[in-house]
This record gives sequence, structure tokens and C-alpha cells, in this order.
Amino acid sequence: MTSAQIATLVGCTVLLFWAVGAYNRLIALRDNIAKAFAPVDAQVQHRHELLMQWAMGLQSMLDQTPALHEDVLLACAQLQSACTGLRSRPSAGGAANALRLAEEALMAARQRLQAELPARQQRLSGLEIEVHTEQLAAADNTLAFARNQFNAATKTYNEAIRQFPTRLVATVFGFQAAGTL
Repeated sequence: MTSAQIATLVGCTVLLFWAVGAYNRLIALRDNIAKAFAPVDAQVQHRHELLMQWAMGLQSMLDQTPALHEDVLLACAQLQSACTGLRSRPSAGGAANALRLAEEALMAARQRLQAELPARQQRLSGLEIEVHTEQLAAADNTLAFARNQFNAATKTYNEAIRQFPTRLVATVFGFQAAGTL
């Protein structure tokens, strides 16, 4: 074997080991997104339960404006559906976008409903609405923290697939950019 052949063989071997390392790194970063989604999923489910309790507690006093109540329930169902879609593939950009949009729709519906509550303050005094509202605020804060962790993992992954020369491996193996929440 000539020295040129040995150099070529060594160069190809180094390139192969680099490609395997880059591929494994991208897989690990994509797995980190899935791990970071687990707390988001758990918090969405917990907050959903709290929202259902809150909404059911308000149902009796919203007899004149049932559309506000129904908007919150529909937005909750939409969010649950989007969360289920993202659960199967946490690094899917479209599913993350759907969850983010469903979250925005739920927040808007909640704000419309909460804007109606001060007018009914006297009817609220006997209900446990204040407790549910405080629990929802705590759940929202915890969800925001989990969402930030998910977005950080997504950002790290997205930066890795955009870097050269790892971008070549990402393109060859079909790694797609992940969506943020």
C-alpha cells in the first residue's frame, strides 16, 4: 500500500467516525427535546384538570353568557388535541406550532371569561373560584418554566442542525428543525 492510499484510508476513516459522532449527537439532542416535553405534557394535563374544575365552578353563574364558558372548553379540547399530536413526535415543528396556537387561543378565551367575572363578584363569593384561580396561576407559572426548558432544548438542537459541517449529516439523514412553544 502506498502512502497516498494510507492517507486516503485514514482520511475516510476519520470522516466516517466524525459522521457517526455527529449523527449520534443529533439523535441525543432530539431525544433531549422529547425529555424536555415530558414536563410540559404533564403540566398541560394538570392545568387542564384545574381549568375543568374552574370552568365547571363558573358554569352556574354564566347562565347569561354561555358562549364564554363554551369558548374556554373548546380551547381546552383544542389544546389537548394539539398536545396529543406533539406527544407522539416532540421534535415536529408543525405540531409544536399547533400547540403554541392552541395555547394562545386558550389564553384569549380565559381572558375574555375573566373579564366577565368582576361584574359577578357577589355571586363569586360563595364559590371556590378564588382557590381555583390561584391554583391556575401557579400551574401557568410551572408550565411557563417547563415550556422554557423545552424551548432551550429545541434551540440547542436547531442550532446543531444548522452548523456546518453537521448540517451535511442533518440533511443526509433528514433531520428537520424543531418548533418552539
